[in-house]
Order: sequence, then structure tokens, then C-alpha cells
Amino acid sequence: MSLLQIASTLIVLAGAFGAINYLVLKLPSAIGILIVALLASVIMMGLDLIVPSLGIADTIRAQVVGIEFSDALLEGMLGLLLFAGALHVKTSDLKREWPTVTLMATMGIAISTAVVGYGFAYVTGMPLLVALVFGALISPTDPVAVMGVLRETNLPKSLETKIAGESLFNDGVGYVVYLILVGAAFTGAAHGDSDTSVASATALFAQEAIGGAALGLVLGFLTFRVMRHIDDYSLEVLLTLGLAFGGYELAVALHVSAPIMAVCAGLLIGDVGTRLGMSEETRKYVEAFWKLIDEILNAVLFLMIGVEVFAIVFDTANVMAGLAAIVLGLFARFLAVAVPITLLRPFRDYSTGVIRIMTWGGLKGGISVALALSLPDGEWKPVILTATYMVVVFSIIVQGLTVARLARHVNPQPELLP
Repeated sequence: MSLLQIASTLIVLAGAFGAINYLVLKLPSAIGILIVALLASVIMMGLDLIVPSLGIADTIRAQVVGIEFSDALLEGMLGLLLFAGALHVKTSDLKREWPTVTLMATMGIAISTAVVGYGFAYVTGMPLLVALVFGALISPTDPVAVMGVLRETNLPKSLETKIAGESLFNDGVGYVVYLILVGAAFTGAAHGDSDTSVASATALFAQEAIGGAALGLVLGFLTFRVMRHIDDYSLEVLLTLGLAFGGYELAVALHVSAPIMAVCAGLLIGDVGTRLGMSEETRKYVEAFWKLIDEILNAVLFLMIGVEVFAIVFDTANVMAGLAAIVLGLFARFLAVAVPITLLRPFRDYSTGVIRIMTWGGLKGGISVALALSLPDGEWKPVILTATYMVVVFSIIVQGLTVARLARHVNPQPELLP
């Protein structure tokens, strides 16, 4: 299939499944599309088992594999989704929560990666470095999944900012940690001098994270300066689109973190740009345009997650590993939230339910699946891919549908939450 045919098919299916969800299931849009896509996929596989001569599953599997989910997300959709998400998070809100967001996006990722990695190595018997790669790809909360669900809930503003802000930044940090561990696990870097390896990893982290943030702020500021001299909403919308697309590709070319670039550029345009560089009319069009882009790409992404079930090997050993990964992931997420908040409690006020809500609200998503699919082929890739898929589906469906209810149960007076 050509790129246009694939895009057309995804848009048609996303619209159709979205309509089914709206008319029948009445669930939050992104989660509903994922569930309908999963049900449709399971039905197709069931028909194939009943009438093997149809060959439906093999045909669809070939098309799904041909989509190259990891490339489509990591090199196509991710920049737009992160930019759109950051555009709607105000830096004034984020400043009040920066100690929590910073610690959870750094220390939290390190804790979660270690806990999941060591636990998964023990459960499956895979080499520790490979298990740590799995820990790194499954630890970041997915900003696309998180913000897609947050739009459908009614969490307090400060708590929403904590969850959304952390998911935006720990995605970029987690991706850098993933790159470092993949290099150590699959290219033999781990067999070199340990001091050199640590120094190289530190340098790579600094280059990716700091370089990505600096590039995003510089490009965002330059775009803002240009927009101050323009009062044409269509052109200004085009400039933001160029910033998201061009900035992401430039970050890739310069070998700095493209996700962090997109987040920093989006935060600057969403706050400083909208306040000082746009007229009221332009602000409305920019916000409406990016909200629409966000909704459409979310629908397509969750559809793609649903149909990726055709690329997963569900044998007994892989499924058991996946179930263990769900438990490990939740425990690691609890520690990744509890440790930073405990350290900050003497200096900041937190209400009782924050740890539980942020633990359960740390959703995984398509980025984890894309990273798992992009791993080099090997004996442990099917285990990692199946476990990742199971964690992501559980996270989006079970946690995503119950996080708002948990928040109301834990703290029935949401205005008291920090």
C-alpha cells in the first residue's frame, strides 16, 4: 500500500470506530477507539481460526507490519502530538509544580527503569541489560495517552499540571535513557571500559536532553519574534506548524532530543507566544487548529495501537511475562511517584491522595510500543513486545477508565488537592 492509501485507511477506520464508540460504547474518545479496534482485530483473528482458508489474519498482519508503526510515530506523529500537548500547558502553572515534575521526570525514570529491569530479568531470565532496556521503554508515562484521558476527566488543575507536565518531560528523558541502554545492550558498548562507558552515556544524555531543550527554546523564541510582526492568523498557524515539523527534523539531524525540543517549543509558544505574539483572533485559530490536530492524531494513534495486536506473539510464556510486567510496572510507578514526593514533603504541601492518583494516572501508550518495535531482532524481542503491548493496553483501558473515579474516591473535595 502507498503512504496515501495507508493514511486514508487509518483516517476512515478512526472515523468509523470513533462513531461506533460515540453511538454505542460512549467511552472517552481515544479509549473507545482503542477498544473498538481491539474488538475488531480479535473478531478478525477469530474468523481466521474458524475458517482458516480465509487468511484474514495473515493479510491484515502483513498490512499492519507494513505500516512501520515505530517509524510512523517516532518520526512522523510524535513531534506534532508533543507540540500540541505542550501548547495547552501553561508555564505559569508548570512553574508552581516544577520541583515535583523535575524529580519525577529524572529520579522517577531512573527508579522505575531499575525496578522493572531487575524484576523482569528475574522473572524471565533475560540478560539484565536487555531487561533494563525494557524498563526504560516502559517507564515513561506517555503524554499522548495521559493528556488524551485528562481531557475527559475533571481533575484539579494543579494535579492535572503535575501529571501532564511530568508526562511531557519524562517522555524525552526516558527516550534518552532508552537510547543509552540500547547502545550498551545491543552494540557491545557494555564490554568496553566502564569509566569510558559512563562518561559516554553522561555526555550523550547531556547532548540529547540539554541540546533538545536549548534548540526548542531558541526555535520557539525566533518563531515568536516573527509572529509579533504579523497579524494574519492563517500564516501564524502555518508558522507554528513549520516550527513543529521543521524543529523536530532539525533536532533529529543535530542528534539532540526531538521530543524535548517539541515540548520546550510548544511551552514557549503556548504561553509567551499566545500572550505577547498573537492577536485574540489568531490565538483562537491557533488553539483550535492544534486541538483539532491533537484529536485527529490521537484517534489515529489509538487505532494503530489496537490493530498492532496482529504483530504480537501471544504464547503462554510471553503472556505470563506480560502479566508480570503489569505488576512490576505499577510497583515501579508507585516508587517513582512516592520517592520524589516523600523527599519534597518537608518543603511542599501534598494532600493524602496525590501518590495514589499519580501512580494510577501514569498511563503508558504508543511511544512504548513504538520503542519496543524498533528494537533489534533477537530472541528476547517477542517477549518484550508482548509484555509492552499488554502493559500499554491495561494502562490505557483499565487505568484510563478509572483514574477519575479513583480521584473522586480518594479525595471527594478536589479543591483541597495541591
